[in-house]
Amino acid sequence: MVTGTPDGADSPASLYGPVALVLGVVTLLTAVLSGFLGIAIPLLTGSLAVTFGVLGLTSKLNRGRSAVGLVTGCLGLLYPIFIIVAGSA
Repeated sequence: MVTGTPDGADSPASLYGPVALVLGVVTLLTAVLSGFLGIAIPLLTGSLAVTFGVLGLTSKLNRGRSAVGLVTGCLGLLYPIFIIVAGSA
């Protein structure tokens, strides 16, 4: 009987990709609603999504989810900043 999964899929590092993906989606949703919610939530969740996305890419587990979380986190970080800069010009 074999227990566990191969390639360290049961390690805590395997959660970096899904966590980055969820945080990235939350970042995009809160960035769109940043006029109502403020920019603190997208900046916080976006920076966490980018951090977990980079950690997931370096751990080589769930690379697809890590990459999508990294991209959505970056977009969610840049959107409120772009709106502020465009609004002040």
